Amino acid sequence: MFVVIKKKDLLLGAALFLTLSIYLSLTMLRPSISVFSSQPEENRTIVVDAGHGGEDGGAVSADGVVESHINLAIAKDVDVLLTFLGEKTLMTRTEDISIHSQGAETLHQKKASDLKNRVELVNTSPNAILLSIHQNSLPTARSVRGAQVFYGKNEPSDVYANSMQNALNYAINEKEKDAKAIPSRVYLMKNVTAPAVLVECGFLSNGADTELLQQENYQKKLAVVIVAGFLDAEI
Repeated sequence: MFVVIKKKDLLLGAALFLTLSIYLSLTMLRPSISVFSSQPEENRTIVVDAGHGGEDGGAVSADGVVESHINLAIAKDVDVLLTFLGEKTLMTRTEDISIHSQGAETLHQKKASDLKNRVELVNTSPNAILLSIHQNSLPTARSVRGAQVFYGKNEPSDVYANSMQNALNYAINEKEKDAKAIPSRVYLMKNVTAPAVLVECGFLSNGADTELLQQENYQKKLAVVIVAGFLDAEI
């Protein structure tokens, strides 16, 4: 009897093999990262947020690379890996769309409605933790690059953020960065009632980062490191 294996199943298997291979190489080099010794917390829901979407593309590189597509790719990888490791997850979006409500017409109205809906989704999810994926941009200093984690006001957001930043510094960044409190002007992080971390995976204002962020293997590597750091947090 022949078993028919769909192409998407092969691709998913290959993606999982790649992510786990990267993870295992991290654990051998840095034993303190111990994802597989972590036990998923009962009833915890990790809300994986791919920032922006639809008409709101977010940051754009000098050559037109849009943030929202990269956010979604990395967020999907994060979601797959967390689910594989036994965590309950919920994604704010799984397509390149805005999740605004009907009646929003202008771009400003759509963005405002989209953010309110994301906040509501997090705040109505039991025992939620928000993990938001974004890309940074600093056109006035194009040499700046690397991944940085920001944390919200609700404990233990800072513990998650510091653990994730340590993992990113070890496996991704050429120069170490510190996890920082998110500015109060960031609506999503300001209004959620759950612990929340926002990961700026790289700088679209930097040519080297922009090139890497478009590569599928690099996106998966980022996802593995983000998940490893998140689950390694000593809560």
